Amino acid sequence: MAIRYFVSDLALSLPFYTDVLGFEVKEQWGPAFAIVSKDGQDLWLSGPGTSAASVSVRGESPKAGGWSRVVVSVEDLESFSVYLDEESILAPLISGPGGKQLLIADPDGNHIELFESR
Repeated sequence: MAIRYFVSDLALSLPFYTDVLGFEVKEQWGPAFAIVSKDGQDLWLSGPGTSAASVSVRGESPKAGGWSRVVVSVEDLESFSVYLDEESILAPLISGPGGKQLLIADPDGNHIELFESR
């Protein structure tokens, strides 16, 4: 299973996922598509030039951003959050029965949940 995120510019998104979140580029097909991987999970980043971005459903084309999100596990959430700018943090750090979470956005507004388990 993989998750596909639509991005507006792969060149802008790749450094966010690799340098900030610790993903590794598994495959890249041209300037508009890459598969990045972390902890055995794949995330497909699709730019405007991909075939998936050309599909229209009820008059709407896929675009970046939205409430669906990947969950990225981190070991120390509070210290990790210092690497993020204020615009990328969507909600304050919260704590629940399973651990702590911080909702952030990538450069295109796609939501990402950073999660530290108890």
